[in-house]
Amino acid sequence: MSKIIPNYKSFKHWLVEKKFLPVLGVLVRQDVAETPFKCDLLKCKGACCTIDSQYGAPLNWKEVNIINGTIKQVKKYLSPEHQKEIEENGFYEVKKDEPMTRSVNNHACVFVYYEKGVAKCSIEKAFLEGKTDFRKPISCHLFPIRVSYFGGDILRYERLEECLPAIENGKVQNITVAEFCEDSLNRLYGEKWYSQLKETIGR
Repeated sequence: MSKIIPNYKSFKHWLVEKKFLPVLGVLVRQDVAETPFKCDLLKCKGACCTIDSQYGAPLNWKEVNIINGTIKQVKKYLSPEHQKEIEENGFYEVKKDEPMTRSVNNHACVFVYYEKGVAKCSIEKAFLEGKTDFRKPISCHLFPIRVSYFGGDILRYERLEECLPAIENGKVQNITVAEFCEDSLNRLYGEKWYSQLKETIGR
């Protein structure tokens, strides 16, 4: 069933009322453009990869196939416990008809390794060391932005208590969620789209 948009004077007024910014076919919530944010790993310890939850990071099937092809390079950075989880149960599971990364004990992502007490991504480590050409799942790269779908992409900022240090750091460095996610947004939509986003929000 299609959602009926309230009878405002115009669709543009509806977007303003709902705090959306239209950018080349994508709706961006204003909090993505306005909220200060820059990760402070020394304080949060990589909490976004270790939050207690029965759901892992969202994947798409193309990413599942890519990770399948790089799993040997990625696994070597993992603890024996995480390697065993992958070997016995696989690195992903399907919930609500969508693939997502598996978690160990509903806690850390199966791809987490620790460096000086900070949770980091073994997929990204393999990429940064030149072992693969896949950086990480786009849902992880975009965080704290989440993508919803309603006749097109809708970008929203996901607020987590664990990310409060990132908000404080963003205030100090004058960086917003949109700016912090520049690389991932360029990866998803391209540089032209991101340039239009910057123009729209006046940054």
